[in-house]
Amino acid sequence: MKCLIIAEKPSVAADLARALGKVPKKGDHYENDEYVISSAVGHLVGLQMPEDIDKKKYGYWRLETLPIIPKEFELQPLPEGKERFGQLKKLLARKDVTSVINACDAGREGELIFTYIYQLTKCKKPFQRLWMSSMTNEGIREAFQHLRTAESMQGLADAARCRSESDWLIGINGTRALTKRMFGSRAGNVASVGRVQTPTLAIVYNRELEIRNFKPRDYWRITADFGLASGSYEGAYQRPDYKKSDDEHDRIDRLWVKKTAEAIVAACAGQPVATVTEEKKASTQGAPRLYDLTTLQREANSRFGFPAKRTLQIAQALYERHKMITYPRTDSRALPEDYIPLVRQTLGNLHGELKQHAERVLEAGWVRPNRRIFNNAQVSDHFAIIPTQHEAKHLDEAEAKLFDMIARRFVATFCPVAEFDITTRISTVADHAFKTEGKVLTAPGWLAVYGKSTVDDDSPDSKALPALTPADRGKAKTLDTTLHEETTKPPPRYTESTLLSAMEGAGKLIDDEEYAEAMKERGLGTPATRADTIEGLVNQKYLDRHQRELVPSTKAEQLLQFLTAVKVDDLTSPSMTGEWEWHLREMEHGKYSRKKFMDEIVRETKGIVERVKGFEEDDSVARVTAIISPTDGKPMKETLRGYKSQDGELMVYKIVGGRRMEEPEVKDLVEKRAVGPLDGFISNKTRNRFSAVLKLELVEETKKDKETKQDVTTRKWKTAFDFGDKVDLGTLTPFWTDPKTGADLCENGSSFIVREKKPDGIWEQTFRVGRIMCQKQIPPEQAIKLVGEGRTDLIQGFISKKGRPFDAFLKRDGGKFSWEFPPRKPKLDKDGKPVARKPRVVADLSKATVLGESKNPAGQLVELGDAYYVRKPDQDNRQVFKLSKKLCEVEIPVAQVLKLVGEGRSDLIENFVSKRGNKFGAYLVLSQKQDKAEFEFPPR
Repeated sequence: MKCLIIAEKPSVAADLARALGKVPKKGDHYENDEYVISSAVGHLVGLQMPEDIDKKKYGYWRLETLPIIPKEFELQPLPEGKERFGQLKKLLARKDVTSVINACDAGREGELIFTYIYQLTKCKKPFQRLWMSSMTNEGIREAFQHLRTAESMQGLADAARCRSESDWLIGINGTRALTKRMFGSRAGNVASVGRVQTPTLAIVYNRELEIRNFKPRDYWRITADFGLASGSYEGAYQRPDYKKSDDEHDRIDRLWVKKTAEAIVAACAGQPVATVTEEKKASTQGAPRLYDLTTLQREANSRFGFPAKRTLQIAQALYERHKMITYPRTDSRALPEDYIPLVRQTLGNLHGELKQHAERVLEAGWVRPNRRIFNNAQVSDHFAIIPTQHEAKHLDEAEAKLFDMIARRFVATFCPVAEFDITTRISTVADHAFKTEGKVLTAPGWLAVYGKSTVDDDSPDSKALPALTPADRGKAKTLDTTLHEETTKPPPRYTESTLLSAMEGAGKLIDDEEYAEAMKERGLGTPATRADTIEGLVNQKYLDRHQRELVPSTKAEQLLQFLTAVKVDDLTSPSMTGEWEWHLREMEHGKYSRKKFMDEIVRETKGIVERVKGFEEDDSVARVTAIISPTDGKPMKETLRGYKSQDGELMVYKIVGGRRMEEPEVKDLVEKRAVGPLDGFISNKTRNRFSAVLKLELVEETKKDKETKQDVTTRKWKTAFDFGDKVDLGTLTPFWTDPKTGADLCENGSSFIVREKKPDGIWEQTFRVGRIMCQKQIPPEQAIKLVGEGRTDLIQGFISKKGRPFDAFLKRDGGKFSWEFPPRKPKLDKDGKPVARKPRVVADLSKATVLGESKNPAGQLVELGDAYYVRKPDQDNRQVFKLSKKLCEVEIPVAQVLKLVGEGRSDLIENFVSKRGNKFGAYLVLSQKQDKAEFEFPPR
């Protein structure tokens, strides 16, 4: 009789076969006299979708069929997993297989994968649970010695089902209801919502509102330079009447009245003598705790700019493929109390630069019981992420960076505290106190692991002050006083690092470690799912990445404004979702019932649908604006989605082309029938921003009357983009004429154009350049220079696609323009000397083979070596796009690359292989900046 072991992915099945005595491979599985080892490929089974339950009733999205609440959630094999599911079903049905071991990943999702397979195959054979935290052979064999019973895993299985079913109920019903109410039958518009993703989006959007509504306030700071016999130092003025208040911008060194600040500066003028007192005290800083997944993702994002999902992928590779770290999908930052011997072994096995620090820890006996490190109460199903005893080999750059973070933190945690001497000096001039702080690192402790020395004046941890000697007699000379005029700044936008922290704290940014530990169990999602939540919001175009910042799109704004109007507060409430997550965690430990949780979710789902279906906007309470409608001569009203005339004939939406319209812009549009050019419109297809003139037009529409079947013509007001490409050049008014050629320079839509009259009297456009370039308005006088002299002055303040400011000249090259950049300022090192730049290796595309024309980005598609490129022949064959010929073990055909750069999307390409060894199908789509390809996955 044999035992069937089901792993989550093929690579893990191979590791299990090796650890259990090199079990031989037999077809698609491994088998010997004792074990049959196979695997899923991630999720193979899912809940039936509404159209699978009743295609006639739920195939089309209708408000009247909502809410959809199945009495029993039925399962079905997922299309991409049918073949593998069939294989597992046969293995489970074998008569010589009498027992089963669930070896899927040790967590909620791994439990769900096995539970759904076991249920859909109608298997009744007894099973046990393999719970692994290390993928080394020793770790696997240790886990087999401590198999868990099915009964002990019931709570986790219940929580996994509840997570899946609650996401289905809220996601399906909320998305269908909101999509129908917000967009009606307009194809391609989906208002996707979810139990975790929507409150996460609300956190980012609320911060954006804070920034948008922020009103800066002027304040003044005063600094003074003081001289002693041993040198000079700077002090900052301290308000004597300062008291901490609710004003988050108030500080002891800020003055809010300019006259008061100027009076203090005047009192300190003339180099009066200052009385100096100082206080010295010792201070310590403890080592940071070990990493859990969220902390690792936050720091990797801050240090290297890795998106959270990328960090998880790298950590998973270090765990599964390289076997160099313990299980990464953990929310614990502590180790089991019996791990002290294992920690010593692991430290003794570290190599490279960390070896000397690890040996020092072992020799000094610093690995000993410590509740901050070894604490069973803070270890859930998994412990903190630490290195294993496998040596670091064959790591790519990103893997090496992340492993170094984990290993360095592991060593540093056991080191003693860092010690500082802190000097607080008060220099009093004419009864005005100036404070200076000096901080000197006296014993590096754990900071030595990060390369900090005992005395390092360049380090942010050290700032030495010139000594106050007996010769000074407690006095200093006031050398200079400076008044600084500054303004308060809005809160910063979220990065993935700060958003992960906010999700962990259910909307509260938490720095205190102890409080963060208490809040963890009420966070949004789990460490394993938060990265996917953020990535999902980006893919659904709710969030845009601007360098490291996350910015909500206008689609997000529309959704959240509608949810606020409908009063679906629970769907946007981080604290409510945090409470649900807490109940799921309680359920895992048998402390909360599955029925009670699902009853609450069903009640919430019904409430969301009822409020959305019953919502009617009341125009009578809408705000009256100063915009006079041309349809009835009355002031227009501001509604939820736009500005509406009182006779209902005209509506100008607040969001046009992915851009939020400001009220003064709408006023100009309605009164002058055109506004702009305006920048910041977003292409729905490529997510690239563009500028255009916006026009308001009265257009005729012809439709057939349903009853009479006759054509009926109506007139309707519509907004439309004007790019200047549908205009009679002869009707334009020039604002400059070239005295040499007689060519006219005109404004046309969003462009400046040059027109010249041909011998037959027909006007011809010979040159065109945008009136807004890279978010910078081009002044008419610079357009004149560009056309007349062939080059503008240096224009400052362009913004690149990556959000970086730059300066450039615009040059005219015949009928086209090009950029010319001033010489780059050299980067300086800490001594002020120029840093030599590494030469950038650029492919010589002049020798590449031409495959065809590229539409997006514009240029020629070529191949060279192992990659496809798009080059700009008119710009010295500059590379603007690159795609490897082989992606995830699939050779990409030229036909699909041509389709990608022609239409922005390839056909569905099958048999890609992920880093985990899983096969998947995906479309190739152009990235937002059109410089590379990205995967787009078909719906499950």
